[in-house]
Amino acid sequence: MSVTTGEKRKEGGLAETVRVIFHALIIALIIRTFLFQPFNIPSGSMKETLLVGDYLFVSKYTYGYSRYSIPFSPPLFSGRIWSGEPVRGDIVVFRLPKDDTTDYIKRVIGLPGDRIQMIQGVLHINGEPVQRERIDDFIEVEGGRTERVKRWRETLPNGVSYTTLDLIDNGFHDNTREYQVPPGHYFMMGDNRDNSTDSRVLEAVGYVPLQNIVGKAQIIFFSIHEGERAWELWRWPWSVRWGRLFTIVR
Repeated sequence: MSVTTGEKRKEGGLAETVRVIFHALIIALIIRTFLFQPFNIPSGSMKETLLVGDYLFVSKYTYGYSRYSIPFSPPLFSGRIWSGEPVRGDIVVFRLPKDDTTDYIKRVIGLPGDRIQMIQGVLHINGEPVQRERIDDFIEVEGGRTERVKRWRETLPNGVSYTTLDLIDNGFHDNTREYQVPPGHYFMMGDNRDNSTDSRVLEAVGYVPLQNIVGKAQIIFFSIHEGERAWELWRWPWSVRWGRLFTIVR
């Protein structure tokens, strides 16, 4: 039985569609593995730098590639390929050393060999207090209630400057032991200092191996108010934080 011209066109159109989808998936996989991967912020540990509902791109190439750069993290190799080292003050996504299926995002505070300590809420690096100055309060609106939170501008020894929040005077992590960062590891902290489980909690996070770092946070490409749903397009005029779109992460 012969195949009609219409059937041939239909089969050819289906094959072309499958081919286009396959190529698109391959391109997306390459971009995600080697260039940029999207992440969203689920908690307030990096306020006010990053807010719940922010969506950002993380560059995979900045620090080279490890097994965690590849989808599903197959143990194809150890260490990093074309390795680059994080700079103090970078905001990075990393796999939790205690559970390498979980992604965390924090700021790099301590480099290999550094001594890190919090004393009365002041960050100390290698025995020296980090410069910080009090600035205007951070205004947080939650559940119809407005709350003022102490805000500081902190400047690291290499000149990187950012803001931190201080929810509680003499909070649980405001006075710590002195931490000695092992070789090949990094000390991570959240900017929301009293609401961040980070390297100060050794049993939960601790020191982060270079291999566990996924990439560097680069740009916020979308942001929606906490509690809103991104797929509810009809609410975007009110739910999207338009002023945060396409802002560089610092």
